[in-house]
Amino acid sequence: MLTEFREFAVKGNVVDLAIGVIIGAAFGRIVESIVSDLFMPIVGAILGGLDFSNYFVGLSSNVTATSLAAAREQGAVLAYGNFLTIVINFLIIAWILFMVVKGINRLRRNAASEPPAPAAPTKEEVLLTEIRDILAKKA
Repeated sequence: MLTEFREFAVKGNVVDLAIGVIIGAAFGRIVESIVSDLFMPIVGAILGGLDFSNYFVGLSSNVTATSLAAAREQGAVLAYGNFLTIVINFLIIAWILFMVVKGINRLRRNAASEPPAPAAPTKEEVLLTEIRDILAKKA
């Protein structure tokens, strides 16, 4: 059983999957930073400086704070602004990934449309060509 597990764990597919997950997590942080640090400030500026993340409704009378973090310490809150921010982040990320996939597909189509290089002549073809040329000189 240990031998089988070792064979499974060191197979190329499992290692490739592990590397993909690690790179995916790192890429996720990059995309998260792009959205929160680059795109969301622009969206906030276009919409008049709105910051959706602090929009909430207190679900108990104990919640009197004006910021989401403080309100969560006071009691239960319905953080709909945070949800809106996450939805906007998702839409931006989906659009960016769509554009990346679209570019990759275009590159694949261009590579597929290029005609393949002609195959090198076989030894028989080369020999027959030489014979034809010799016969043409004699005639």
